[in-house]
Amino acid sequence: MAKKSKTVGGTPATVALSAAGIAFEVRAYEHDPHAESYGLEAAEALDADPATVFKTLLASLDPSTGSGRRDTLVVGIVPVTGQLDLKALARALGGSKAVMAEVAAAERATGYVAGGISPIGQKRAHPTVLDASALDHDTILVSGGRRGFDIALAPRDLVAITGAVTATIGR
Repeated sequence: MAKKSKTVGGTPATVALSAAGIAFEVRAYEHDPHAESYGLEAAEALDADPATVFKTLLASLDPSTGSGRRDTLVVGIVPVTGQLDLKALARALGGSKAVMAEVAAAERATGYVAGGISPIGQKRAHPTVLDASALDHDTILVSGGRRGFDIALAPRDLVAITGAVTATIGR
């Protein structure tokens, strides 16, 4: 993969990757706002194996994590072919339970719009867990920061730039 530099139409995700010197490839497509699943739409539009296309979801982790706050927003990255196991996400981060974050809270915390939330370049860093299945692939796709705009990169590079841990959090 060639490293892309900041170009017109870049996003905080592409800027962060470029600044970190991480190789990635931009994969854009015409987004259909009426698609039932944005992730499966991306896989089809990009002619990619759906098992290599990952969605970024935010959850609110219980306060037992010792953060001193009421709730902590966390990021779970799972294949678009499955669902996020909230209990597994919580366990991976030392909590006992998690619930999906409200859309407005996720958008405020990341600076991205729902359906285009990238795990990279968020307004604030959040504890992040990447489903372990990502490590079975040389390259995976994640949102690049807007609908119809994905980024292909090595899963280990995604772990490095987000500070993610890997665990089985998909079902």
